[in-house]
Amino acid sequence: MDHAPRHGVPPSSSSSSSSGAAAAAPPATSPEFSLPPSRLPLEDILFCVDVDAEARSEMKISKEFTSDAASSIETIRSLAATETRYAVADLTHLFKIAYEEGKRAETQGRLLRVVLIYCRSSTKPHHQWPVKPKNFTMDIVYLHDKPTADNCPQNVYDALVDALEHVSQYEGYILESGQGLARVLFRQICIILSHPLLRCMQDDLDIPKQVVKKILAIEGVQSEDGAPVSSSQ
Repeated sequence: MDHAPRHGVPPSSSSSSSSGAAAAAPPATSPEFSLPPSRLPLEDILFCVDVDAEARSEMKISKEFTSDAASSIETIRSLAATETRYAVADLTHLFKIAYEEGKRAETQGRLLRVVLIYCRSSTKPHHQWPVKPKNFTMDIVYLHDKPTADNCPQNVYDALVDALEHVSQYEGYILESGQGLARVLFRQICIILSHPLLRCMQDDLDIPKQVVKKILAIEGVQSEDGAPVSSSQ
């Protein structure tokens, strides 16, 4: 049986020379592909940790950006929450600071990213930020309690999604956890370390895959005799 060459290239024909030798046409070569190197713009990252009552004063503090990890860790550890509940969580001032920092970053050829760590289970955030050109990307890590009669984390989550989509320039991630586990928080922080210009859509984000999902995926593709069939994840 004759097989046509790949890519639809017709078989080469040979012609007889005076010496009787057949001269074959040179094989077709695939076009070369090259990816020119490019450098991603550097980022300034502004962290905002919601600490309930202290949020009103902490969000008014303006500090210069630093690459000193020890200084950042010391600042985060110095934050303290209060036992008093407040029914208001206004993000307007945060957006104002981010917008001004975003303009400064643009003049330096950099990107600004805001990482909001929000920890309220019953207080929906709101803002009065008008529609403006988006000049910063926003990520949110939402840590909450289990749903009860006194709170509704789902409503808070929906409000956070609306806020993110209102201001985020590039693909922003919102990750949540109600388990209170440090390893879950570490995993989420690792995910948002990805550069905004290299991200996939969050709907396509499935890493790291949960162990339960892996087991269900394997069981779902088993053959009738019980032999597991490998599947790409």
